[in-house]
Amino acid sequence: MGDLERLRLGLAERERVLVAFSGGADSSFLAWVAHDVLGDRAHAVTAVSPSLAAAERDDCASLAAEWGLRWSEVHTAEMEQAAYVSNDGDRCYWCKDALMDAVAPLAQATASTVALGVNIDDLGDHRPGQRAAAERGAVFPLVDSGFSKADVREWSRRLGLRTWDKPAAPCLASRIPYGTPVTLGALASVGDAESALRELGFAELRVRHYGDMARIEVPDERLADVVAQRAAVVAAVRRAGYRYATLDLEGLRSGNLNSALRLDPPAPRP
Repeated sequence: MGDLERLRLGLAERERVLVAFSGGADSSFLAWVAHDVLGDRAHAVTAVSPSLAAAERDDCASLAAEWGLRWSEVHTAEMEQAAYVSNDGDRCYWCKDALMDAVAPLAQATASTVALGVNIDDLGDHRPGQRAAAERGAVFPLVDSGFSKADVREWSRRLGLRTWDKPAAPCLASRIPYGTPVTLGALASVGDAESALRELGFAELRVRHYGDMARIEVPDERLADVVAQRAAVVAAVRRAGYRYATLDLEGLRSGNLNSALRLDPPAPRP
């Protein structure tokens, strides 16, 4: 299990850290521990862009107020980079590169180390953003201390952090298949559709963007609930700008669009 004391000691040795704070379970745990160890020498910074759902930005502000974090937000400019907008397999690289551009002045002004809430489970997936951050000098204290996703949630529960069971909420661009350009319209449609479906009671979900079709993913045990509320689900998705609403019968699979980078072409029919 992740070593909390090792995490605390590692942060103390840094003296000043700037935590990239998205409001998810990992970055929230890291921001809380960093603040507990370093006080105002720990600075939680939220990167605001069209790919951050409005509710997530608002929750970052709420968490910072609840926990007394030193907190601020920066605006990132990944949408100005053609390499990001084109949405190839390295999209996340350019996103984290833009993040590091945005936080660099703050970090340099206070001689702070930029820290990201990457855990050891993240190391096995396609995460080019980690490479971009590491190339720019960012560190991953949770990895250094052996924390898995489950460890983060368990320690968060023990510490009384309400984020311990918060569903993962990756950036909205992760809903757009590789090769489909990232546009403001697509990000807005995804964000609006997911927000409306959460209001219907679906806390864990993804809306994958396929032009005028939305592919909805929920956990296996909620598939029947989507069908039972199909009229409301369809209406919510159409209000977000989609013409068609489809339900993925394989259920919710975090990061499943990454599988397209590894899939072999289908075998031809005999």
